[in-house]
This record gives sequence, structure tokens and C-alpha cells, in this order.
Amino acid sequence: MGRDEVDVEQVARELLVGVGLLVRQLRQLNADEGLTLSETSALARLDRGGATTVTALAKLEQISTQSMGATVNALERRGLIERRPDPADGRQAYLSVTEAGREKLRSRRDARAHALAHALASGFTPSELKRLEAAAPLIERLAQLPLPARRDAG
Repeated sequence: MGRDEVDVEQVARELLVGVGLLVRQLRQLNADEGLTLSETSALARLDRGGATTVTALAKLEQISTQSMGATVNALERRGLIERRPDPADGRQAYLSVTEAGREKLRSRRDARAHALAHALASGFTPSELKRLEAAAPLIERLAQLPLPARRDAG
């Protein structure tokens, strides 16, 4: 491999380790707020994607409709989401985030951003911060790319 060539597999491994460790640390910051990982994920998805049904949300989160039903019920009891009947089909309801749910998400994001900013300010030089600043949009773009289906080894 020449000097200008990049070992894409090695970059992928390093990103998996680094991003994985960072995500786990950030999740730990809010572990005591009373929301499970699945509740947080469902709430955030509803906030980003807008109103949807339990079935559609379960499919997006790749869990069973029954599991999503339990998650949704817990969020609804806390007043973080609400159900509204579908005017076209009374048997179906749409879920949406309440203002209290948006505030919960905002509070969690702000706490994580503050903790991350503190770590960046105390652990990196100005030159390193510039490099991270340049890499941030690339990491976001990477997160939006579709990943290919899993290949079977063998």
C-alpha cells in the first residue's frame, strides 16, 4: 500500500471502537433519569420523524409490536407522548411527542453536549479541536449512509 493509500477496513475498525466507546460513555450520563434505552430511542425517533403508529414505530426500531406497545405505554404514563385517533380509521392511533417529551429530550441532549464540551476543552489542544471540528460533519454524513446487509462469512 502506497503512502497516500488508506486502509479503509482499519479506519472502519478504529471508528467502531472510538465511536462505540464515546456513545457508551454518553449513554451512562443519563442512565439515572428513569428512561430505558428503548424508551429514549422511541421518544427520539418520534421527535425526529413525527407522528406515527405503534406498528410503524416498532418496525423502525426493529422490535416486536408488543415490545413497542409496552414502551409506548410507559412513555404515555409519564406524559412524554400522546395518542390521537386516526380520523380515517378509528381502530388506529397516532403517537406524537408532547412538549414534556421534547423538554426531556432537550435536557438530555444539553447535558450530554455540556459534558462532551467539558471533556473536549480539558482533554484536547486547539489544533486537535480544529481537527475534530473538521471531522464532525464527515462522521454525521457517515451515520446517514446506508450500510450493506450483513454478509455471511464462508
